[in-house]
Amino acid sequence: MPELPEVETVVRDLRAAGLEGRTIRRALLHWPGMIDGGDAARFCRLVRGRRIRAIARRGKFIRFELSGGWTLLAHLRMTGQFELLPSREPRAPHERAALVLDDGRELRFRDTRKFGRWQLVRDAGARLARLGPEPLAPDFSAGRLQAALRGRRGRLKPLLLNQAIVAGLGNIYADESLWVARLHPARSAGNLSAAELRRLHAAMRTVLRRAVAARGTSLGDGQTNFRGLGERRGGYQRLLRVYGRTGEPCRRCGTAVQRIVLAQRGTHFCPRCQILGRRAGCGRTVR
Repeated sequence: MPELPEVETVVRDLRAAGLEGRTIRRALLHWPGMIDGGDAARFCRLVRGRRIRAIARRGKFIRFELSGGWTLLAHLRMTGQFELLPSREPRAPHERAALVLDDGRELRFRDTRKFGRWQLVRDAGARLARLGPEPLAPDFSAGRLQAALRGRRGRLKPLLLNQAIVAGLGNIYADESLWVARLHPARSAGNLSAAELRRLHAAMRTVLRRAVAARGTSLGDGQTNFRGLGERRGGYQRLLRVYGRTGEPCRRCGTAVQRIVLAQRGTHFCPRCQILGRRAGCGRTVR
């Protein structure tokens, strides 16, 4: 967390706030350790005077395309949040960095746990080359998913969290997608049938599209939970089918949702709808 829907929400918020086209007057680094590579002075020198040409997302990365051929890659990790405020506003707790803009505003980065990272690169394509396909891209077909999983004998849920297989998917939306597809998270990826792969592909796209439309998922009320620009919360938590619902009734069959740990990640599923075998359980898929 944040995953694809939350990062996409932040990107859209930054665009809507008119950040594209603004010029960076200077950078303020309150915690230099957030600069990937460690050279904070070089970072501040190189971003000074550069125009923000475009803002985009790749996987869980936010891409700030800058003038002069540079790209600022920002990764929110667990608790990173952006805020766009007038320069006169006092600095908030846990604020780690800010970009001072030419219109009197500052793009500030708050990160309670200090896991978020910024990196300034010349060749963003090379830096992001290890990422797998975008699951919401028009060319992401069931065949591409099948190719990405071909020959892999690992369990399904951990493989879906591997960013080299699918970019942007994380714990919440992997659980939700597997529930929609009626696949057990501990299934071996190597024995999925063509029909199961098609179900999983469709489920991933359906879940992610709905989560983007809902502005992502905000769990609880603490400041460490996801917020978009302007402290706006996501709304997908109201639509969760299994994630975080241990012991509650499955929204499809009423069986109590279970939680197990796979690859050190809490994993939620319905033991009746998602049996550990090829046969799908309990009725139709909920769309």
